[in-house]
Amino acid sequence: MTEVYLNGAFMPLAEARVPVLDRGFLFGDGVYEVIPVYHGQPLRLAAHLDRLERSLAGIRLANPLSRAHWEHLFTRLIASQAAENQAIYLQVTRGAPPVREHRFSKCVEPTVFVMTKPMAPRDPRIAEQGVAAVLREDIRWQRCDIKSISLVAAVLLRQEAADHDAEEALLVRDGWVVEGSTSNVFIVQDGALATPPVGPELLSGITRELIIELSERQGLTLKQRPLSVEDCRRADELLICSSTRELLPVTRLDGAPVGQGQVGPLWRQLDAAYQACKTELMRTPHG
Repeated sequence: MTEVYLNGAFMPLAEARVPVLDRGFLFGDGVYEVIPVYHGQPLRLAAHLDRLERSLAGIRLANPLSRAHWEHLFTRLIASQAAENQAIYLQVTRGAPPVREHRFSKCVEPTVFVMTKPMAPRDPRIAEQGVAAVLREDIRWQRCDIKSISLVAAVLLRQEAADHDAEEALLVRDGWVVEGSTSNVFIVQDGALATPPVGPELLSGITRELIIELSERQGLTLKQRPLSVEDCRRADELLICSSTRELLPVTRLDGAPVGQGQVGPLWRQLDAAYQACKTELMRTPHG
């Protein structure tokens, strides 16, 4: 039976309940994080908790738990699952005031929810065929650097990609590709990598930061600069990344081949480095 944490108590998932007046339910007023776990070890935990702090500050909500408390919750929930590779999902909302009101209510405790689920292995066909993506106008709000639970725009965009047999929708804002609906974007051109710079129009992905670090370790050239639609269409390689999907090669964009339409050498190099990073994490003693 799956165990979750909700507002100070561990319980079966089927028994977890929140009030209908919870602001997360009524307004999408909250933030979340997704943290990959390999062999019982969270990857880049400190970076995820740092981003949680930034997201909470962005919506003017104090962090309800200390880092030690968060880590205790994660350790217990990870141990409750049989799967070695998991994804932690945590969500903090502004809680449930006595009445529905747009303005913040005073003296309301935040709602804190945490669960884990098994993380499926990557489909081996991806390494041979890559995935498809489509370009779509960015219809989201102006603070995409906050990992908000208000995700209806991202849901619609990701579903539109699925409707076209694509893995992801790459989002275009004022002519520039900023990120995917649930991922960050890299291109490869003339042997060099590029990715859009951090700003309010995109989420600073933890996996994105790891890919940047791995690129530096591999001695690759990488620039953080705006990417135009044509940059993506003419790229030799196009890559997307996220915490649970890791790094994926995009070989088709809007039905047209990216580069030669094949998985490229820089994806293979970076993916090997990423897998080595995971292996090193698995060798680290549990703290």
